[in-house]
Parts: sequence; structure tokens; C-alpha cells
Amino acid sequence: MTDILANLPEPKRLLLDQLVTQLSQIPGMAAIVLGGSYASGAQHAQSDMDIGLYYDEASPFAVADIRRVAEGIAVDGAVTVTDFYEWGAWVNGGAWIGASAGKVDFLYRNLAQVQRTISQAQQGIVHHDYDQQPTYGFYSVIYLAETAICKPLFDPTGQIVALKQQVALYPPQLKKQIVAGSLWAAEFSLLFARNFAAQGDVYNTVGCLTRVASNLTQALFALNETYFMRDKKVMETIGAFPILPPGYVQTLNDILAHPGSTASALTKATDELTKVWTAVTQLGETRYEPRFKI
Repeated sequence: MTDILANLPEPKRLLLDQLVTQLSQIPGMAAIVLGGSYASGAQHAQSDMDIGLYYDEASPFAVADIRRVAEGIAVDGAVTVTDFYEWGAWVNGGAWIGASAGKVDFLYRNLAQVQRTISQAQQGIVHHDYDQQPTYGFYSVIYLAETAICKPLFDPTGQIVALKQQVALYPPQLKKQIVAGSLWAAEFSLLFARNFAAQGDVYNTVGCLTRVASNLTQALFALNETYFMRDKKVMETIGAFPILPPGYVQTLNDILAHPGSTASALTKATDELTKVWTAVTQLGETRYEPRFKI
């Protein structure tokens, strides 16, 4: 575990070592991983420390045991601990803790659900839960991204190692489905955007434009065979992709920064975003074909 903790400041390193010792002794704790920015190497001075807690669906750990550990490191009672699936179907529970070494997040993960999601992704089956979290919801491919970057801290039966092996290569069927589905969803939203723009309907036009932007994000991640992780700082990530239309990030930012409030301005913004969408459809080896004729 020494190599894994090398990029952690000493106070966080000591705290994580303490937590792994305590959490690993809890009955039903199947595995513990370091996730988030400290696992991916994108951390900064104020980054939270994300700790994934994995359990077997049939015999999970007791939330009371998690609460005991969380309260043991909390400063001034700054702790929130939830039951399973209290946060939603995908970010399915955990704890927010204000510790002396900084913020710590516990994130529950159901091993069976993670395995099921990976298996489905390999078949090109993806899920999107818009209400799970801002900005544009939770994409099931995030489970694959989490698995790929996480650093096992406690994995007595090798289940995390086995999962990591399964996501080592980006599944071809996943790429095909995300690219085709996302580009079609974007085209469909652009159709609505044109009608709303012609009416000077700011609320609905802008909603469509941002929806298209999120669809293009998913398509570009898949085209570059990179698992999507989160919307935060996503444009920085996209900007470094090798497969990308010239000037993509700046053009998209310009469109979204000021789409206007009149019918003519909204129509212009929609037309400009349509050009961006067209440029993305021409990337990669597979020719885009719409699902339906519109």
C-alpha cells in the first residue's frame, strides 16, 4: 500500500492507514479502495479523499459500524452517514466526513451491481440516471471508470483485481452503442431546439443546447475509448483527446456562454451547434447513421 499512498500528504496518509485498519475489521467489508482524484492523480490541495467500501449484496456490512468509524474521525460532529441506496440507485450511499486532515467521503459499492454493470457494458448496454446527480446525471459507464482508476487498499479475495482486469480494455460494443446513441440523441434534441429557437423560447432552446453538449461529451469519450468519469472539469479532459474536431472546446464554450435571447440569436446558436455535431459525426471509423428518419 506504500506506493498507493505516495501522492497523499502525510496527514491524509496517516488517516487513510487508520481508516483501512478499522474498516477492514468490520464484518461484511468485502473490499476497500482509494478512488477519486487521489487515485487518478488529479488531486489538488483541497481535494476530498474518496474511499470506496465494497460489500456483498447478500451479506452487507452494518451501517452502524460505518457510522462508528466515521464519527471517530469527525471534527465537531461534522459527519453524515446514510443507509444503503439512500443517495440513489447508483451513488448508493456512504458518508461525508469533516476530518482534521480534510474532507473524507465513504462511498458504498455493491459488488454484484458493479459486476452486472461491467458485464452489461461489454454487451453495449448502458444506463443513464439523470436525477442521480448534477450536472447531467449518472452514466453507468462511471462504474467502469471508477474500477479502472481505483487503488485497492483491502482486497482479501481479489475481487477488485478481477474487476479491474475486466475493464482494462474499452469494450468495442460499448463504444459502438455510446457513439451511435449519443449522436442520435443530440440530433433529436437539435430538431427540437430549432423549433424552440424560432419561437424565441430561451428556456427550452438553451435546455436543448446543453443537452446536446452532454450527448457530444459521451460520444467523444467513447470515440477516444476513455471511460467517462464525471462532468467536473470535463472540457479540460476533452481538450486533450486526440480524436476531436479542431477548436471544439472553444467553439462549444462560445455557443453555450451566450446563446442570446431573441429568435434570431437562438437560431444562430442552434445552427452553430449543429455544425459542431456534424463535425463529431465525421470522426472515427464508423459512419454515423440516425436511428430514424427525421
